[in-house]
Amino acid sequence: MNDRVTPPMHALPDGEAEIALMVHLPWEDVAALGQEAGRLAARLQRPVTLDEAVSHRLRSVRSAAHAKPPTAPPAAVTAAGSVSSLPARPPAEQARQAIDRINQNAGHESA
Repeated sequence: MNDRVTPPMHALPDGEAEIALMVHLPWEDVAALGQEAGRLAARLQRPVTLDEAVSHRLRSVRSAAHAKPPTAPPAAVTAAGSVSSLPARPPAEQARQAIDRINQNAGHESA
């Protein structure tokens, strides 16, 4: 998001919010979203859009994250004995790991 424009957000009657985003994804990730949409459609017994599949996946991941007890990030001890956190991972690596976790969770749900 180089232009720093905040996309419009809309409150929905059910208490949720809607925000429109444009993301650039590799075809493999689009295919994984399509598989997620297929699983969701089978469960709901109706067609679903990729938007619905993404929203459902985000809710599932968020719910699962809230159910786990919080863990402190690993820390490195310096020679002086003070504690410093590890360097942050690049955003691309964080995104790839998040997608990998989503794909792994989807594989466990379908089994």
